[in-house]
Amino acid sequence: METRNLFMDAILYSYALSLLFYFSDFAYANRSAKRVGTGLLAFVWVLQGVYFAYGMFQRSNGVSVTLFESLFLFSWLLVTLSLVTRRFFRIEMFVFFVNVVGFIAVVLHMFNTGDDTGVAHRWGMSESLLFVHVALAVCSYAAFCISAIFSGMYLYLHRSLKDKAWSARMQRLPSLDKTDRYANAAILAGAPLLLMSLSLGLFWVWKQSDISLLTDAKVISSFFALGAYVFYLVLRQVVKLPGNRLALWNVLAFVIVVLNFVVTNVWSGFHHGLRM
Repeated sequence: METRNLFMDAILYSYALSLLFYFSDFAYANRSAKRVGTGLLAFVWVLQGVYFAYGMFQRSNGVSVTLFESLFLFSWLLVTLSLVTRRFFRIEMFVFFVNVVGFIAVVLHMFNTGDDTGVAHRWGMSESLLFVHVALAVCSYAAFCISAIFSGMYLYLHRSLKDKAWSARMQRLPSLDKTDRYANAAILAGAPLLLMSLSLGLFWVWKQSDISLLTDAKVISSFFALGAYVFYLVLRQVVKLPGNRLALWNVLAFVIVVLNFVVTNVWSGFHHGLRM
């Protein structure tokens, strides 16, 4: 437990320092601060990887979904994708905002008091099936988060251009066309992942022969979240909604995803303890 706390403290403080340096670059276009922030972020990514490996070593009952607690996994995915974006696309403002979300996830993970007694065992689900189910869902949430951030950037840039409120910060953002394409690409990645996760859940319900499980609040809210993104794709491909309205709908769809997470920890019956 002490080693785990040391890892988490190191991750938390390094992550916080990285965000401070990135904020300095965000506010004052400080290249030195950006380099230090990137180095600290890479260090956080390594620490998170070591934390996962340490957790796997400590577990004696095989692979468990609680080993990869979903909030922490979500944060690690955001750090990974932000480093990839920093390396190949150099969208520093995106890196800053996505890691604000990742940092919040780490903090919530530290204060999460969910049940660690073995959700899979309690509900008769195989550990591997539960792990894949949760991992797919968390990956989809990470994709939706990234998409929402790009849509938020789109709305900011669209409003600034419309009001002719030119600023140096605008020059550091991708064009409207690029932010729109990045947001759409993230949804095209996230929606199938969430669909696969829900399909595994439905398969387990079918094996349990208990249709009443489909009335669980988490199941219903998850289908609402998937439906919101399917509707987004319809609005984009069929209705041809303008970019700013699509971006607004995308942000609202992510709000549904956040509410879906809240449902897991408050109202869901058999999902409580999965932290997904």
